[in-house]
Amino acid sequence: MNRPNFEDIDSGAAFNQWYWLKAEMIEICKQIGLPTHGRKFDLRDRIMYALDNEGALLPETKKKPTSKSNWAKATLTPKTVLTDNVSFGPNMRRFMKAQIGERFAFHIDFMDWMKSNGGKTLQDAVKQWLVFEQERKDPNFRTQIADNNMYNQYTRDFLDDNPDLSPKQVRICWNQKRRLPMTDGFVRYEKEDLQFLKG
Repeated sequence: MNRPNFEDIDSGAAFNQWYWLKAEMIEICKQIGLPTHGRKFDLRDRIMYALDNEGALLPETKKKPTSKSNWAKATLTPKTVLTDNVSFGPNMRRFMKAQIGERFAFHIDFMDWMKSNGGKTLQDAVKQWLVFEQERKDPNFRTQIADNNMYNQYTRDFLDDNPDLSPKQVRICWNQKRRLPMTDGFVRYEKEDLQFLKG
């Protein structure tokens, strides 16, 4: 069963049965007059809502930042307080590298920590980064994979289950699996996917 053209889909549930690239969803949003900003899941939810509500725009549920702090231009010090609009641009990177050294790099766990710890200081953030860095030295440590990065999660799960197989074989199974309908739009590895290697 092939994925239908978007024009032939008449409900959010039907849309969500299939895997869509972010670029494809941006084009769909343009086509039906929806905003094109946001993460992949934001676009998906927007399209699904429009399909179920005669083209209506999904109401914004994300809480807007209340802080007016200009993280791009502010003079950052260890005493600078984290706000709900904290950003991770060049200014923040310069500060963190000055505190930690050239080995500093942003990662999801650390950025999530900063976003959810308003009221703490950049000194606290530096200490927390060093905690995360220590945890990463554990041979069993695994980085967190964002929900919208299905391919990376699929690859990890596939190779965990089949350590003797190769990334090339992962791609073969992934490319076949993502063309199939699913219940919630997520492409997840299953043992049965190995059947795709037999063709």
